[in-house]
Amino acid sequence: MSNLFSIFDPTTEINSLPMNWTSTMVGLLLIPTSIWLTPSRNSMALNLLMNKLHAEMKTILSKGNQNKGNSFIFTSLFLMILMNNFLGLFPYIFTSTSHLTLTLTLALPLWMTFMLFGWIKNTNHMFEHLVPQGTPTMLMPFMVIIETISNLIRPGTLAVRLTANMIAGHLLLTLLGNNGPTMNHTLLAVLITAQILLLILESAVAIIQSYVFAILSTLYSSEVN
Repeated sequence: MSNLFSIFDPTTEINSLPMNWTSTMVGLLLIPTSIWLTPSRNSMALNLLMNKLHAEMKTILSKGNQNKGNSFIFTSLFLMILMNNFLGLFPYIFTSTSHLTLTLTLALPLWMTFMLFGWIKNTNHMFEHLVPQGTPTMLMPFMVIIETISNLIRPGTLAVRLTANMIAGHLLLTLLGNNGPTMNHTLLAVLITAQILLLILESAVAIIQSYVFAILSTLYSSEVN
């Protein structure tokens, strides 16, 4: 079982340093420059994706924040998480998004920024969010407690959701792969088919979780304006 979780170990054999964290950004070096420097089909596809994401986030952000500058941070966040999720599906590449060290580093500063901005600039608006409209007077103290707890656990839920989904799929792929040498040809063919289908599912999960992280961050941002 110790080897099962070794795929999530960031340390390497080079002086036991956590060199695997370099995979978080080294993937940028593998992206061809034609995607953003020269006009091509790749750059057109990237622009189409960015425009679609901006259109989606524009409906969430408040009317005063519908320009592309405000949604740029969230589209960049989506692309970064998506790149790391996909890189982790390749053999011998460390999945940095399977660690709370990275996911909480992304979620906590965003949440703290939103909270500080909201309570300093829009204090009354933030108080209004603590008591939903139409709440009976007797339930108002309880609603304030519930909404406060809900706000406090937001960065944790963002980080844990992404981490748990990445860990679950990789563990399942590892468990299936470890049983391969002990199987006959028929079972091995079934195992390979199952792993291919699971890899397709993991690719979908990588996209969905990146989208969920970015969209929820946008939603939390819209609530403080």
